[in-house]
Amino acid sequence: MRTTLAAVGVLAVLLVTGCADDRAEPPGDGIGGELTVFAAASLTESFTRIGEDFEAAQGVKVVFSFAGSSALAAQINQGAPADVFAAAAPAPMATVVEAGNAADEPVTFVRNQLVIAVPKGNPDGVTSLRDLTGPDRKVALCAEQVPCGAAARAALEAAGVALTPVTLTQDVKAAMAQVRLGEVDAALVYRTDARAAAEVEGVEFPESAGAINDYPVVVLTDAANPAAARAFVEHLRSKAGRAVFTAAGFQVP
Repeated sequence: MRTTLAAVGVLAVLLVTGCADDRAEPPGDGIGGELTVFAAASLTESFTRIGEDFEAAQGVKVVFSFAGSSALAAQINQGAPADVFAAAAPAPMATVVEAGNAADEPVTFVRNQLVIAVPKGNPDGVTSLRDLTGPDRKVALCAEQVPCGAAARAALEAAGVALTPVTLTQDVKAAMAQVRLGEVDAALVYRTDARAAAEVEGVEFPESAGAINDYPVVVLTDAANPAAARAFVEHLRSKAGRAVFTAAGFQVP
């Protein structure tokens, strides 16, 4: 929704952003209007909920673009208009920072861990990464250039498991979809994605502890609504935001 700024709105913004660090500018008259957030696909459910809460509290219309972090970083560096970027790993964020497109220092707001996604009921009895290596086993992985793929490769190497996937996807949601549709027997996805899908369950495995992804977020240099962008980042790190992430299965720093 869009609202006309009033004194009450200014007070609400100041309360939300009061704990911001010294780099953040005060929201002033910039709150309201529209906010464009580019976010990793694995944040879809949590950010949608948080966006609704933020809109209700701040009178800011939030527009999300969810995709693989590497693809979003490339779009930002090619000039795509956005106010906030939330990535599923530090590497895609680093490309945005190195290109001069980050207004502040990125901060880690959540962490995520891999599980083996299998159909509900785990019909093949998968309990470990080695169970994915059978000659007839069809497995989907994210491509290595995206965060879920890089984490999967690290976990497989830690387990000493050589795995040849039948498909490499460009984001974690695509890998999840293949499990849901029965196109593959399993996929390595984030714990949060497995938890959000009713038709899928996640099998924990110890090697995932060595491939945990930090999720950084930053206000972008060319943000059209920097005050709302900084308020949104602070909302992610607030008690209310952390509660949403924890319920979804994320770890909060």
